[in-house]
Amino acid sequence: MSRRLIDGYDGVLADLDGVVYTGPRAIDGATEALERLGEEGKRLAYVTNNASRSSEQVAAHLRALGAPATAEQVFGSALAGAELLAGQVAEGSAVLVVGSDSLADAVRAQGLVVVHSADDQPDAVIQGFSPELGWKDLAEAAYAVAAGAVWVATNTDMSLPQERGFAPGNGTFVAAVAAATSKTPSVAGKPGPALFETAARHSGLVRPLVVGDRLDTDILGGNRAKMDTALVLTGVDTVHSALASHVDQRPDFLIGSLAELYEEYPTIKPDGVSYSCGEAVATATVTTVTVSGREDHLDSWRAACAAWWAMHPEVTPSAAPEVSFTVALSFTVAG
Repeated sequence: MSRRLIDGYDGVLADLDGVVYTGPRAIDGATEALERLGEEGKRLAYVTNNASRSSEQVAAHLRALGAPATAEQVFGSALAGAELLAGQVAEGSAVLVVGSDSLADAVRAQGLVVVHSADDQPDAVIQGFSPELGWKDLAEAAYAVAAGAVWVATNTDMSLPQERGFAPGNGTFVAAVAAATSKTPSVAGKPGPALFETAARHSGLVRPLVVGDRLDTDILGGNRAKMDTALVLTGVDTVHSALASHVDQRPDFLIGSLAELYEEYPTIKPDGVSYSCGEAVATATVTTVTVSGREDHLDSWRAACAAWWAMHPEVTPSAAPEVSFTVALSFTVAG
């Protein structure tokens, strides 16, 4: 009996941008694949580094695109950050919140007291993104952190995609405070494990599959949380970047779209120095990968990754491999 990829898991922890939607539109087939999870008794949670929108705001956006979503299914780095902070300070501690109202609400929900100035001698600082943040806010954070306050950042994304291009993200603001104080915060969001652990715990997931489009956040974070990971090729990263990925960013699965959750995932078989996947067979040397298979077929890249990663199991090579493909062609001779 064939075993579909989703059959090994009780649910999915899904990233948003590049997985569910790109720009203002849902990715083809994504909302249908997500809807099917519920029909098959699988649980679904969304994990996002965004700490500036409430869970209900994110859920409303997803519903408008046709995806199944409630506020209880959305886990942002605000909640993960507040929970991470609550584990480091006593209940009732004063916390300087540098971020959105949603972040302040998440902190209050943990039994902590929100203050607005370093003069209030806060026990901790939590820093998240808000487009309203300015120099004075960062200065207050720096004063409190330098005075010894516990410091948590919801995420360290350096850029934030906007309609006009990429704008500074929370990571740039965190870096400013770090530069001023020579301190380093605890980080709740991707690529740390806390966000995934929070989402799984609140969703009742015992064996979740993390699905994301970015190796350096989704896959790295899922791996750090010791969860299985699937890189979906509808967003940022590609088969080329997956092949050359850092050791701790290597996904367990490569899928072309969310619809492939419901397809049988081909077994990758080692055979001496080669690895086969479907009809494709790959071998690797220290610097090259040779694939007997079609370059436009995902099985070829699955085999290539297996061979290359087996050749370099612990240390990431400084350069990506040279990859060559051979395709067996059959000819019919007219006579």
